[in-house]
Amino acid sequence: MSTLALTATAPRLPAYGLFAGMLAAAGLPLYIHAPKVYAEAHGVSLAALGTALFVLRLLDVVQDPALGWLAARLRPVRGRAVTVAVALIAGGMLGLFAVTPPIAPLWWFALMLSVVFTAFSFLTICFYAEGVAAADRLPGAGHLRLARWRETGALLGICAAAVAPVALGGYAGFALAFAVLALLAWLAMAGEWQGGRVAPSGFGPVLRDRQARRLLLIALVNAAPVAITSTLFLFYVESRLAAPGWEGAYLLLFFLCAALAAPLWGALAERHGTRRMLLAAMVLAIAAFGWAVTLGPGDTLAFALICVISGAATGADMTLLPALFARRMAEVAPGAAEGFSLWAFVSKFTLALAAVAVLPALGAGGFQAGTQNDEAALRLLAMLYGGVPCLLKLGAVTLLARMDLDERRR
Repeated sequence: MSTLALTATAPRLPAYGLFAGMLAAAGLPLYIHAPKVYAEAHGVSLAALGTALFVLRLLDVVQDPALGWLAARLRPVRGRAVTVAVALIAGGMLGLFAVTPPIAPLWWFALMLSVVFTAFSFLTICFYAEGVAAADRLPGAGHLRLARWRETGALLGICAAAVAPVALGGYAGFALAFAVLALLAWLAMAGEWQGGRVAPSGFGPVLRDRQARRLLLIALVNAAPVAITSTLFLFYVESRLAAPGWEGAYLLLFFLCAALAAPLWGALAERHGTRRMLLAAMVLAIAAFGWAVTLGPGDTLAFALICVISGAATGADMTLLPALFARRMAEVAPGAAEGFSLWAFVSKFTLALAAVAVLPALGAGGFQAGTQNDEAALRLLAMLYGGVPCLLKLGAVTLLARMDLDERRR
């Protein structure tokens, strides 16, 4: 293809960054903000919320393959299909945070989350499928250029979602801002939906490969600590640290440190090896989680330092572990989009597992959101927030240390 043709058909990279930011901004509030809102404002029990989150996320096991099939069938009219899905995700977010439940709050919570989850999954499938074809229309390392815009946009979207509820005066303001962002992202991507797709290769090559299965297991165990801390974060800051109002600043600090640390971890991995740097980051995370167990009311500065350390460690998780899996996919199943869908599902499942495990345990221990809790309940909160992630990270360290990656051959 000529340079002129490439230029004429080149994708608008800022549009991909904005759309990725919108999708990323949709994910954070569902597990960090929504349970707290429905527990405090509508009186829904933590056990019921945790169970609902777990059941809804398990539906993705059946739903995601079906949505992938639907996205492939709607490829000729992908732009119209995306329009419907954008309207659904914006409407679902408004219904979740900006509308007084017209039915029982738990059922409304489940219904709106179902709408948001379904639209999010469908949009993600279409977005990444379109990105494969779009990168081929770029000169040079097109896939890397597109990924940089997409991942930068996603990180900015997470940072925006972290501070928006505080900056906009509440969750209703956040929902309205998200709807505006969804509209802008849809307008920016107008004309980009040309129906690109990646040829499927099935789940078989991935699931039959021992190293790929081990990496998926490590991803599951390694992601669980962040899933647990994300689920309990607002409760920990408000009740254990007695620092309501600091949530947005802490989240922003955490994700900014993750974004700043990610390229540094990549450079260190090139020099010293991916596994060695990933193990170092895991040990760093264990130190941060262990420190969090010891904190109490007023330890706001100490927790800020924990956010810096754990955010930096998360930067390695975001870059190095997926890179190991991508490298393995290039060897065993180069066209296996299903392999990366399994990777995405692992992340979803850890969040669901965290919700169904820790929220009921916290409630059973006597903790109640938005009220004064006794010292025993607060100690339980601290142990669930920091102690359990330490044990899980140690498990991930053990699995990774015993795995033969053969990095020297590369």
